[in-house]
Amino acid sequence: MNMIEHSAVEAALKNYRDPYLNTDLISAGCLRELQIEQDQVRVELELGYAANSLCPGIGQMLQVAVEAVPGVASAIVNVRCVVARAPVQGSLAGMDKVRNIIAVASGKGGVGKSTTAVNLALALHREGARVGVLDADIYGPSMGLMLGLPEGTRPEVRDEKWFVPPTAHGIQVMSMAFLLDDNTPAVWRGPMVSGALLQLLTQTHWDELDYLVVDMPPGTGDIQLTLAQKVPVSGAVIVTTPQDLALLDAKKGIEMFHKVHIPVLGVVENMAVHICSNCGHAEHLFGAGGGEKLAEQYGVDLLASMPLSMMIREQSDGGTPTVIAEPECQISMLYQDIARHVGARLAERANDDAGGPQISISDD
Repeated sequence: MNMIEHSAVEAALKNYRDPYLNTDLISAGCLRELQIEQDQVRVELELGYAANSLCPGIGQMLQVAVEAVPGVASAIVNVRCVVARAPVQGSLAGMDKVRNIIAVASGKGGVGKSTTAVNLALALHREGARVGVLDADIYGPSMGLMLGLPEGTRPEVRDEKWFVPPTAHGIQVMSMAFLLDDNTPAVWRGPMVSGALLQLLTQTHWDELDYLVVDMPPGTGDIQLTLAQKVPVSGAVIVTTPQDLALLDAKKGIEMFHKVHIPVLGVVENMAVHICSNCGHAEHLFGAGGGEKLAEQYGVDLLASMPLSMMIREQSDGGTPTVIAEPECQISMLYQDIARHVGARLAERANDDAGGPQISISDD
C-alpha cells in the first residue's frame, strides 16, 4: 500500500501562493498531473499565463516542499506556461490564430499609450509568449518607429489576400503606416477608418499568437466603439496620467468597455513621479494618487505607476523600447510585472470559462 497520501502532496503544493493569480496553484486549476511511484513523486503544473522567467524558481520551491512530505524520497516538479484562450465579448467568435486580443486604450492622447502597448508586448514576449502588435492608431501610427523598423517597410502579400506582418524584436507587427506613404496623412472619416482597421486585423496572416496587443486610437468615439463591438477582445488595459483631465477621460474609456462587456484588466498610470537626475528629488508634476483612486473606484488593478523618464522616451524614439534596451533595469521590471498581471487576469477568465482544470492523478 502506498504510504504517501495525495492529500499531503497537494497540501504541500498549496503552500505556494502565486502572486499574480492571488491563490495557490491547486486552487487556480494549474495541476495537470500528479504521479506517486513508491517514494517518488512527479508533478506537472501549467500556468495559464506567460511567466517563463518564474517557472524554474517556482518548480524548485515546490520540489523542496513536496520532498518534505513524510515518505517522499525525491520529487520532480515541472512548471510550464501554456497560455489559455480567454472568452470574448458577446457572441463574437475568437480568431483562429490569435488566442487573446488585448486592447491598450486611453481616453486622451499624450499619456504614453503607445509606449505602454509596445513595452507590454515585448514584456509578454520575454516571458515566452508568441506576441503580435496591431497599430490601430490610424491618425498617429508609431509602432514601426518604436520597434526600429526602417522607413518604407511594407508587408509581404501571400496568395493575393493576406498581409504577412513584419517582425521586430521577436514580435509580429502590423500598422496602417506600412500601407501608406510616410508623409501622407490619413484624412479619413470614422467609418472608413473602422473598416480599414477591421480589414487589417482579419487579413493579416498572424502566426499562432498567444497575445495580440492592439494599440487603440485615443478617445471614445465612433472608431473605438466600432472596434470594441466587432473585434473579439479578451480584455483591455487603460493608460492614464495622474492629471485630473486625463483621469476624467480615462473614466470614459473604462465606461465604454463596460458598455460593450469587455473586462478592464487594469490601469497603468504613466508620468506618476519625476525624479531629478541631479539631486534625486521626487516630485509629482501631474498630481499624485490619481491612478490608484481610479482603479479603486472601478474595482480593477493598478498595474503600475510608471515614472516620468527621459530614458523611456529616448529608447522608444530610437526603435529599442526599454524592455529591449535595458531588460534588467527597474523600469523594464515594472513592465514585466504588468505583463504577468495582465496575463494572469486573462488566465483566470479562461479557467472560469472552461469550467475547471483537467487533472490526472495516479499511483503506479
